[in-house]
Amino acid sequence: MNSRYHSLDGLRAVAAIGIVMMHVLSNLSVKLTIEPLRSIINPFTNFTFLFMIVSAFGMCCGYYEKFKQGNINLNSFYKKRYIRILPFFALLVLIDLAINPSVSELYECFANLTLAFGLLPNAGISVIGVGWFLGIVFVFYMIFPFFVFLMDNKRRAWFVLMVAVLLHFLAIGYFSRPELMVSPVGKWNIVYSFPFFVAGGLIFLYRQSAQNMLNHTKWLPLLLLSLAIVGYYALPSIHLFSELFLFSVAVLYAITRLEKKGFLNNSVMTFISNISMEIYLSHMLFYRAVEMLHLEKYILNGYMLFVLSFLMTFVGAMFFSFAWKKFIEPCLLSLIDHFS
Repeated sequence: MNSRYHSLDGLRAVAAIGIVMMHVLSNLSVKLTIEPLRSIINPFTNFTFLFMIVSAFGMCCGYYEKFKQGNINLNSFYKKRYIRILPFFALLVLIDLAINPSVSELYECFANLTLAFGLLPNAGISVIGVGWFLGIVFVFYMIFPFFVFLMDNKRRAWFVLMVAVLLHFLAIGYFSRPELMVSPVGKWNIVYSFPFFVAGGLIFLYRQSAQNMLNHTKWLPLLLLSLAIVGYYALPSIHLFSELFLFSVAVLYAITRLEKKGFLNNSVMTFISNISMEIYLSHMLFYRAVEMLHLEKYILNGYMLFVLSFLMTFVGAMFFSFAWKKFIEPCLLSLIDHFS
C-alpha cells in the first residue's frame, strides 16, 4: 500500500490558505458590506479541525505500527516533536515579546515555550494567539501512545469516537457552567477537539477499505465531498457533526487520489504544505505589519482591500516560512545534532 498520500499535502495547503483568508477578513478595519464573501470565508475558521484530522492520520501512518509492536524509542519520538515545533515557534514568541514587552507577556511566553500550555484549563494566551492549535497538537503528541491503545481495533475506535463526542457535548454544556469555568470550554481544549483526532485515527484504520471502495466508483468520492460541503454551509447549526463529516470526507477523498495529479496534488500545493504550519503560526505577525500601512486610506473598494491585504499577508508569511525552512532551520538542526 502507498505510504505517502500526496493529496493530503493539498488539504494542508487549503487549510492554511483558508485560515489566513478568514483572519484577514475578520480583522479588516473596513468591514465588507456584501454578505456572500463573508458567509463563505468566516467558516474557514474551522479548518483547524481539518488540520487535527490530518495530523492524527499522519501520526498513525508514521508511528501506529511502531508503537503497537514496541519498536520505537520514546526519547527519540518526543525529541523529534520538540525539534519540529519549538525553534520556529520560539522565534515568533520572542518577536512578539520584543514588540509588546510586559510582565504578562513574559508569563505567557514562558508557558508557550514549554509547549505544554494546552494543559492549562483557560490559558487565554495572547502571545501568538493562533498558537492555541499548537498547544492542542502537542497534548495529542503527549498522549499518542495511549491514543494507539484506543485505536487498537475498529470496534474500540468507534466506541472511543462515541465517548469522545458525548464528552465533547458535556464539556461545552454541563462542565462549562459559570461556577465551574471562567470561560466555556472551547476548541483550545483537548476534550473539545478530541473527536477530530479520533476521526483521523478511524480513517487510518479504514484507509485500505476506503481506497478499495471509492476507487471502484470514481464519481463517489467527489459526490460525497460535494454533499459534505453543501451540508456544512446549509446546516451550520449542527454543531460538530457537519465539521466531522466534511473534514473526514475531505481526508477520505484525498487518500483515494494517490498519485493522481490535480488540484490537491501539484508542486504549488506541495510547496505550501511543507511550510503550512509555519505560515499558520506567523501570518498574523505579517497581517499586523500590513495593517500599519493603512491601505484603507488608499483603497476604497472593500473587495480589493481584502484581496491585497490577504496577498501581502500570505506572501510575506510564505517567504518568511520558506527562508526559515530552507536556510535557518537546517543550520539550527546541525547545531543541535552537534551538541547533543
